[in-house]
Amino acid sequence: MIAKEENKRARLPIDRVSPQDEPVILALNNAHAAELSWLEQERLSFLLDEAFYARRIGALEAFIMTFDQDARYDSPNFLWFRERYPRFVYVDRVVVAGEARGRGHARRLYEDLFDHALRAGQTIVTCEVNAEPPNPASDAFHAALGFVEVGDAVIHGGNKAVRYYARPITG
Repeated sequence: MIAKEENKRARLPIDRVSPQDEPVILALNNAHAAELSWLEQERLSFLLDEAFYARRIGALEAFIMTFDQDARYDSPNFLWFRERYPRFVYVDRVVVAGEARGRGHARRLYEDLFDHALRAGQTIVTCEVNAEPPNPASDAFHAALGFVEVGDAVIHGGNKAVRYYARPITG
């Protein structure tokens, strides 16, 4: 019975983020602010309005928010990609709640994103991973999905170092 319940949870639907989801997304995001960056409610609402793709799994076991090259977004990481790629989808944040880890949610969100991006005529998905503080689990996860390192930077006045990754998507 436990295995059936775990399988059922792993296959929760992927749904579009709605305004009603924002309080829970904000809480989950800010619980992981060291990895993602802190957001205020107004900023989250603005970003979700700009998002190319924003989805959640379950009541909020996981979420992802991405932007394409046309977004009005001032993140130094997003701007790094904008300076180098004429068209791209940038994964700004993906987070899985602690109690939902190990269920494949992040992989499912990325796979759904790849399909969505391809249907929209995009050919590359990009992201960054913290180098300082290090995030080896994220490095390994992105490598397993086919991302390759395309650059690095020190940002936020030298307080953070990141590696930039890209993954081509094709039909």
